[in-house]
Amino acid sequence: MAIDYRIAALGLVALGGLVAGVATMNDKPQPVAGTVRASTAIPAQPRATAAQTAPPDNAVVAASPGAQAVAARAIAAPPTEGKAGASAAPNPKFTHFRVGNRNVKRILIDGERVWVGTSGGVIRYSAVSDEYRLYDMRSGLRADAVVYIGKLLGRIAVGTYGGGLSILDSAGDKWETFGTSDGLGDEFVSDALVASNGDVWIATGSGVNRVRGGALRERAQWDLYTAEATNNGLPSNRVYGLAEGTNGDIWLATERGVARFQRGEWNHWNHGGGPGPASDAEPNPSAVKADAAVFASPHGKQKAGLHPEQAGATGNPNFTVSVTVDGAGVVWAGTLGSGLARYDGSGWRYYTVADGLPGNHVFSLHEDARNRLWVGTDKGLARLKDGKFNVMTTQDGLFTNAVFAVASMSKGMWVGGRGGVARIHDLD
Repeated sequence: MAIDYRIAALGLVALGGLVAGVATMNDKPQPVAGTVRASTAIPAQPRATAAQTAPPDNAVVAASPGAQAVAARAIAAPPTEGKAGASAAPNPKFTHFRVGNRNVKRILIDGERVWVGTSGGVIRYSAVSDEYRLYDMRSGLRADAVVYIGKLLGRIAVGTYGGGLSILDSAGDKWETFGTSDGLGDEFVSDALVASNGDVWIATGSGVNRVRGGALRERAQWDLYTAEATNNGLPSNRVYGLAEGTNGDIWLATERGVARFQRGEWNHWNHGGGPGPASDAEPNPSAVKADAAVFASPHGKQKAGLHPEQAGATGNPNFTVSVTVDGAGVVWAGTLGSGLARYDGSGWRYYTVADGLPGNHVFSLHEDARNRLWVGTDKGLARLKDGKFNVMTTQDGLFTNAVFAVASMSKGMWVGGRGGVARIHDLD
């Protein structure tokens, strides 16, 4: 059955700083037990600064130094607030939110406000007044590239690429940032969650933090779990996604498979037992396009996970970049090139393009209020229903087929990716 989509897309030329004239280019599980040894002595490290000055994704660098300087200033200083405004769309059924030569990494719906995390800052948009405000380094963030946005302890929180974890005050004016000197594994934060017991978990490129009781300002409450500290129970220090199970266990998407923290013990699954389908593919520099720095720095592979839009066709069954647990307690994991994996507690099942998935790069996973699973891929958005995928692409009205972020409302959704967002109304 076809999905009836009616999409509202607003032509937000100013939103996110679009600058005129700047070109843009069924195997059984194999758990591996590990002993928990949380590292509490985390030495202070210099705060990362390279990512703070990096140009937005897909920006074209001008040929001459003078032109480079002009383009850099234009890109670095988009308007910080204003009216979004609407423009005519090719199809009267939809328009699009545009963020210029930036990518939308996360979306959070908080009442009438929509928060959009992009590679050039985080945007707060009012669906009622049509007003927006852009938060970036000028407003106190330590890096512009936002790869996580959510709520921690009742406040808006963002995870950045190189600038730590920042939490916005209740007035919406000032950011409080937590970094390595506070106990954070490193300054590259890809996800966070508040567990049902009050602990805060933070995914980084150097392990995962647990802050007991959510006491972020109390250094003694910060634990850091790494592959070394857990005897490889956590298979990789590069952690991209977090989800809580129905019984309070914590699931983690990592570069080397899916991990679970349950009652103080670690297990993980990788190739041969999950999460990816049978494949002998290995990570390859050619899998990440147009970015020589990806495999040339300590956080090179992490950048590949945080910037999956640059990934090529090469698949890696263990490179897991998204994870969620549905209302029935089933674990879903998205891999960078090997499709979608499902774990029901007894075994793994895999879905790829051969099963109707639009693409094998699964960037985002979202379960809506009606317990429907949405899968954001490199080739469109899919809804899993009765074991089959209903697919939506740009031909149906999406802004882009590369879907990195999905958030739902009572009757619709916001879907973000490369260059912008589509708002979907009245889903059946």
